[in-house]
This record gives sequence, C-alpha cells and structure tokens, in this order.
Amino acid sequence: MAVPLYRSYLIKGIKFNIKAQDDVRTTQNSGVYLLAHTMQVASAKDKNSILSNMGFYGVIQEIWDFDYQKFTIPVFRCDWIDSSGLVVDELGFTLVDLSKIGHRNDQFVLASQVKQIFFVDDPMHHDWSVVLSMPNREYNDVISDEVLGDVIIECEPFTRGMPNVDTFDELVGELGGQNIRDGCEDIWIE
Repeated sequence: MAVPLYRSYLIKGIKFNIKAQDDVRTTQNSGVYLLAHTMQVASAKDKNSILSNMGFYGVIQEIWDFDYQKFTIPVFRCDWIDSSGLVVDELGFTLVDLSKIGHRNDQFVLASQVKQIFFVDDPMHHDWSVVLSMPNREYNDVISDEVLGDVIIECEPFTRGMPNVDTFDELVGELGGQNIRDGCEDIWIE
C-alpha cells in the first residue's frame, strides 16, 4: 500500500506544513502541541504512579494520509522535544530547545490530536525558542481536497476615509465654522 505524503494539509480549517515547507516561507505552520493523559513515575522502582496531563512539543517532519477508501486518516511524523529541552521561565513562558529531539520510537500522532503552535527565537537565551499559540485562522478557500488556494486576509482600515486637503475650505463653509475650534489640532470623524 502506497501512502501519499504532503507538504501542507488542511485539517478542520487549520493549515499544517512540514518543517521543510516552513523553511522556504515566512510563515510557520509546522509546530504542534500534544496534551497527553499519562501515567508518571519517578523511577523504575516507583510503585506509586500518578495519572496526570503531560504536554509534548514538536515539529512536523512528514504528513501522511492513510486512505481506507471510505475515510482517510492524516498522521504527522514529528520530531518531539525531549524533556531536557523544555523549561518554563520565571515569567511563565515555555521555552524549548529545538535541537534536543527525544521520543524517537514514538514519532507519530493523529493530526486530530494536536494543537498548532509556533516557536519564536528567544533573544535572551541562545538556542531556545518561546512557545506561542494563536487562535486558529480557519482557512476556508480550498480549491480541491488537497490543494490550498491563495488566502487573502482583509483588514478593516483604521479610518474610513479622510477628506481631501483641497476640499477643506468647502467643509468649513458647509459646517459654518460652528464645530471647529481655533488653536487645536483637528480630528476628522465621519
């Protein structure tokens, strides 16, 4: 059975990229976070295991799509950050060292189980990156099942329009000077 590999994949309105795709773009969509409910022990001899939540941070290296004819299952192969490459600083920010890769025997995760995050280089600590998350952008302009179209994000302008400087005298005449104060900087509000 041949499994198709993708550089980008749209899942529930969220665009994920592999790391190689992010390396040639200005945006970053390859960071992932997995919150796992796991059993933790202090050592191999510890008889008092604790069930708790544990977070894993990773970078998508490959996107696989298992096709079972009636449904498909997207799976990510990730480089997961080892726990020695993870700290929380005094301000509560999570920092990761992306060069400390661990969990090499368990690299795969279902795409539906992760949350998208991104990493920003920490200017104070060389080799460390700050983990940040954003609200989902929810891309909706899919051309076909596997190809994304151009995403255009339109922002409302700060102003709806400023009067032309040449028409200032006309505006003063229309207002009759009643709403204009001398000695103050003007603010035009429509």
